[in-house]
Amino acid sequence: MPPPPLPIRDGLNPTRLHLPPDETWPTVLSYLLHRFPADEARLLEKMDAAEVVDGDGVPVTRDTPYRHRTFVYLYRDPQVEQRVPFEIDILHRDDTLLVVDKPHFLSTMARGRYVVESALVRLRRDLDLPTLSPAHRLDRVTAGVLMFTVDPAVRGAYQTMFAAGTVAKEYQAIAGVDPARTWPVTVRSRIVKHRGVPRAEEVPGEPNARSWIDLVDRRGAWGRYRLRPATGKTHQLRLHMNALGLPIRNDNFYPELLDTAHDDYAAPLQLLARSMTFTDPLSGRERHFQTRRVLELPAG
Repeated sequence: MPPPPLPIRDGLNPTRLHLPPDETWPTVLSYLLHRFPADEARLLEKMDAAEVVDGDGVPVTRDTPYRHRTFVYLYRDPQVEQRVPFEIDILHRDDTLLVVDKPHFLSTMARGRYVVESALVRLRRDLDLPTLSPAHRLDRVTAGVLMFTVDPAVRGAYQTMFAAGTVAKEYQAIAGVDPARTWPVTVRSRIVKHRGVPRAEEVPGEPNARSWIDLVDRRGAWGRYRLRPATGKTHQLRLHMNALGLPIRNDNFYPELLDTAHDDYAAPLQLLARSMTFTDPLSGRERHFQTRRVLELPAG
């Protein structure tokens, strides 16, 4: 995918719209007004300011004819969002990489109701790094080590490293204890995640997800676990702990989907991306980053 013809502005990428195969629209403007009827005034302002362009970066005017199966780029006005009341700590920064300690409840990227209140947009704005891009992702409710690329020229090398599974990742979790179980264990299963469905699920078939899990500390009914995922399926560690009959503390997805308010910060999921270790694809040297956060065992 070629880079968009409009630059990142205020931490946000321009929106790309695909013009569908419908000949009924005489102009691009008529289609946009149909698509966004409440935004007429702002659409006209943006068009007159040359902030609506085609795939080649040519400004779209009020009279530009509609051409189906082409693309239009423009900036959408983000909704006002309630600030997620937790800060991002920086673990490492150089001209290539930015590694942070992400708090619970902050999305990695702009998604759904969380656009401005995402780690990516916050960091782009706060650090004046408009080309910042995530090398991988953490769930909104998972805290810990999260890595971004600063230079677009190196983005592919680091993203490929994560996709190939050559990054050694270690997590920490708090969950109940099964006195009858011997540790460590390796959990294998087939995990699928359907678009538009909030939860992933384990289904019969060839395993595509593998996690090594060990109990490393215990206090009463609660244990601290070390988890090393060999694959990176959506909600993999949460599903694998649940499959052991030991769902992670404060998990509102597994085993049961709970209706928790998006701004309820009282009970963070007790899952932490503790560290990552890898051979740098550019320098060839070993690199290791570790969170400063700690999950405390509950009393009793």
